[in-house]
Amino acid sequence: MRPLTPRPVPDHDLPTAANAHCAYAFECLVASFEHRQPLSLAQVDELWVQYRGSKIDYRHIDGDGAEQDDGESDADEGAEMDEPVAARPAAVSRLLTMDDAASAGSSNSSLPLSTRSVASSTPSSRGKGSGAGTPASSRSSQASVGRSGGREKYPLFVTWNTTSRSGHKSLRGCIGTFEPQELEYGLRSYALTSAFEDVRFSPIPASLLPSLSAHITLLTNFSQPTKDPLDWTLGTHGIRISFSVHGRRYGATYLPDVAQEQGWSKEETLVSLMRKGGWSGSSSRWLSTWREGKGELVRYEGKAVGLHYGEWRDWREWATAGTGVRSQGLK
Repeated sequence: MRPLTPRPVPDHDLPTAANAHCAYAFECLVASFEHRQPLSLAQVDELWVQYRGSKIDYRHIDGDGAEQDDGESDADEGAEMDEPVAARPAAVSRLLTMDDAASAGSSNSSLPLSTRSVASSTPSSRGKGSGAGTPASSRSSQASVGRSGGREKYPLFVTWNTTSRSGHKSLRGCIGTFEPQELEYGLRSYALTSAFEDVRFSPIPASLLPSLSAHITLLTNFSQPTKDPLDWTLGTHGIRISFSVHGRRYGATYLPDVAQEQGWSKEETLVSLMRKGGWSGSSSRWLSTWREGKGELVRYEGKAVGLHYGEWRDWREWATAGTGVRSQGLK
């Protein structure tokens, strides 16, 4: 286990994941099932912005198809609001007819999975609740981090959850890295790694798509390592720990929302995390084990943003109708 050296992220911007990032994770996952290249992050980001804009773009259209603004208030008593215009801007076609070589270069889903530095950040038990937040509605879409083609670098985690018909959420995969990744590469890489290579679960099959939600957490505000295991705030900080037992170094991490979702105290969170790292001692001895094992803790922050498959499917069908780009897996 390497020392807990915090990795810097750009200090000009405190990163927050966006719904478009979750849509890109779904795009990569579905593309892997369909044996096709996914859209690039830049394409998904711009199409998502246009899609959200189309949902609030209410215009009056005359019989010749011309846009009109009659100046009347939609709040007038008895007034009827026209149906939203089906947006098919020229920019959509332009985005999806980029040079093939460039598109292949930015969207290649063949990745060296075995060489990645990965970590899971959620409780190991399948029976417990999700390790990430509930899906944020696409109607509150945030602006994407940067707008430079996904070349910004951030530590990140990708979480997949399933929701049963009764509304029960279950973790289905969560893997990420503390090594800053170019956003497009990192999202694509860990979307697939989390879906197919989390050893706690069998690979996600296409049949689970309708119940699936994607959650992205970009990590920031890393602290310096501290010996104090309680030097963090529930609901605000994620924690990464490292400690030794009989000469062997152990380590594990939980994202900021895990402890609060599980209803744990700080002490319960530490015991769970130490067990997740591989320690099997008595819970009453966690603090002495920590001290004797020269435990270290790094706290960090990150807000999870989520998107359900149904929301991604609606966006993808809109993009398909506007561009003719087909996707065979929409269910």
